[in-house]
Amino acid sequence: MSLALYRTYRPARLADVVGQEHITMPLARALDNDRLHHAYLFSGPRGCGKTSTARIMARSLNCEQGPTSKPCGACQSCVDLTAGGPGSIDVIELDAASHGGVDDTRDLRERAMFAPASSRYKIYIIDEAHMVSTAGFNALLKLVEEPPEHVRFIFATTDPDKVLTTIRSRTHNYAFRLVGNKDLQKHLASICEAEDVSAEPAALALVARAGAGSVRDSLSILGQVIAGSGTDGVTYAEVAGQLGVTESVVLDATIEAIANRDGAALFDVVEGVVDSGHEPRRFVSDLLERMRDVIVVQSVPDAVQRGLVDTPDDEAQQIVAQAELLGPAEASRAADVISRSLGELKGATAPRLRLEIMAARLLVPSAERSDVGALARIEHLEKALASGARGAEATASTQAATQAPTDVATELTPKASTQDSTISTTPRKSKPATKASAAPPPPKISEVAPSTAMDADAESSEAGATADPDSSGNSESADSSETSGAPTHDAKPATTTSTVSAADSDITLEGFVTMWPAVMDTLSRTRVAWVLFNDSRPVSWSDGVLAVAVDSPGKVANAASSGHDEKLRAAIADTLKVDLRVDVVVASTANAPASGTSEANSSSNDPADAPSVDDVNVDDISGVDLVMREMGATQIGEIEH
Repeated sequence: MSLALYRTYRPARLADVVGQEHITMPLARALDNDRLHHAYLFSGPRGCGKTSTARIMARSLNCEQGPTSKPCGACQSCVDLTAGGPGSIDVIELDAASHGGVDDTRDLRERAMFAPASSRYKIYIIDEAHMVSTAGFNALLKLVEEPPEHVRFIFATTDPDKVLTTIRSRTHNYAFRLVGNKDLQKHLASICEAEDVSAEPAALALVARAGAGSVRDSLSILGQVIAGSGTDGVTYAEVAGQLGVTESVVLDATIEAIANRDGAALFDVVEGVVDSGHEPRRFVSDLLERMRDVIVVQSVPDAVQRGLVDTPDDEAQQIVAQAELLGPAEASRAADVISRSLGELKGATAPRLRLEIMAARLLVPSAERSDVGALARIEHLEKALASGARGAEATASTQAATQAPTDVATELTPKASTQDSTISTTPRKSKPATKASAAPPPPKISEVAPSTAMDADAESSEAGATADPDSSGNSESADSSETSGAPTHDAKPATTTSTVSAADSDITLEGFVTMWPAVMDTLSRTRVAWVLFNDSRPVSWSDGVLAVAVDSPGKVANAASSGHDEKLRAAIADTLKVDLRVDVVVASTANAPASGTSEANSSSNDPADAPSVDDVNVDDISGVDLVMREMGATQIGEIEH
């Protein structure tokens, strides 16, 4: 009968301890420099090398060539303390779980006074030291504080806080930690090579993840898998089957059902998990691991190449596709719901009911009143609008072609103010429309609202207006022109604002409005620019210039000074493949009615209302109904515009 792997491959030197270099290197230097303490306390999670390091310290201290960090392995003391050796009478290991009483401590104290039989030191290794009673620690305190010259103590514990403070203060404390997955995989691969067993890297990654950073647990699992492996060696499917890991197909179906809000598919998965006898808590744990991988891929697009996601290639492709199906807020919310359900399943008397409740919570984000739930609902709305954007654009273009054509022009007149700058406008008379004429584009909102194009527009206005630096004089000139009824002419810009790609594009203002959520999604890669424009909207499209309205003059100035308007332009070009110029304006000023004569307000010359996104059916449901359904809103009235 062969030994267990964790006993066969127990480290024999400090350099062989896996993943604890922050402890083994200082101990090695202390041994080589002969600057040793009489008592040590090794603490940390189970299976990370505390007891193994204590035994190595005993070999290093009692080696005939020592004290040394590299025991010779040939002397009697080294041979006795090897993994398969008989042990040494001068190295005493005590399990405090069964020898932690005051009587055991008194017996240890009496035996410690005798000199070692054949070694340099008498070494006491007290494992699970936190199990020693308070009376036992008190009886041992004087001996630990002032031990005989030939006595050394090494305490090992998983809970150092339960060790008496007076004992801890008299020892050198070393905190062990869990081993990373990459280091564990390398260690497991070396053992498989020593055992002459072939192993798939994905299978070893699964074993390392199941070991949860514990070397002993990982080696125990590897030994189990090797014992049951076939001629193909250690394969991913074999490891997944022996460990009871949820099949990838089940996890894929669950994630897709959550992304599509498919209640029937999600409850079918729950039904299949329960009927197959799968452990519900293991299923939820594996689902949480998969959601973690999805969130990592969303945050780090090249996570698979970086090694942040340890899965087979086909499963990694599925995770990347699922990261595109779910929005970041929805994925984060789903992970929170799954994590809470994992805690609720511990000791649950009706695990199936808990699984079904979890499924219901995952499907209905509208029932959650938190910020994450609201973001999940908004993301779902954006996806619904984006899915119908192409059909919506075609419908809006058809409606725009049937509108009565009009020609509305405005004259820009800057007016100075101590608080902020506003623009007074003078409309001119509309030209009569003919059947052959085509409907002109809507007026540029930048002509009637402060925007990032203010300087260029002001220069164009000065070219056709009176060159009076006083802003009040310009206003009076515009008023006199209106009173006399003399026609006014717009100032022609020095350079054309339209570009070749914008001129060739047939996109309309309604198309920009429909696709704006997709533009914001592209802009979200630049966080600061997205915060500036996340509540913006396109309000005018003319001559290759798209006017985008924001809610404050400060944002207009910020966009111009920081260059975020260029980032918005790049996001539009990346999403809609249209090269244009962006003009950021103030929404409140842009929505205010322009002053003018009754001719500008007459119904005969008003431009036809442009169709909005609310006029377009998205998946056979109106915008109001979509908002009511997804946001849990209630319609209390309708305001006529």
